[in-house]
Amino acid sequence: MPFAGFLASQGRFSVGWLGFFGAVGCVVGSIPAYYLGLYGGRPLIEKYGKWVLLSPHDLDLADRLFQKHGEPVVFVGRLLPVIRTFIAFPAGVSAMPMGRFVLYTFAGSLPWCLGLAWIGRRLGDHWVVLGKYFHRFDAVIGAAILVAVALYVWRHLKHRHA
Repeated sequence: MPFAGFLASQGRFSVGWLGFFGAVGCVVGSIPAYYLGLYGGRPLIEKYGKWVLLSPHDLDLADRLFQKHGEPVVFVGRLLPVIRTFIAFPAGVSAMPMGRFVLYTFAGSLPWCLGLAWIGRRLGDHWVVLGKYFHRFDAVIGAAILVAVALYVWRHLKHRHA
């Protein structure tokens, strides 16, 4: 989306349309995960969840969260990095109605896509110059991801032994 926003600064696209079509893409891309959750559901996670360190406790927590706040969870989840990628599966597991899932996925994805496109547009002619600075953060971002994964694994292995 930021690169598309850069192209908008060149007059090739409109930020509004980029946000709209980006949100549509988020909806279309989320539908397979939603259906995997809907038809595979909890039995799929109970059978294979241990391989990605999902415990029955995690499943119960997700179920309660979706039963109590389903639509807002999808909307807010779409605004959060990383979580936005995985929120469709639990929405399917909880059997959220497809129409509501699409609506809240689109509504939560639109500001995200608009924001990223707007940032790219604002960078405009500075895109090439700023690119070399962005790459300096690659190692920091990679390290942060590794630390987060290590903490996740440690937490689940600790609870598994308890």
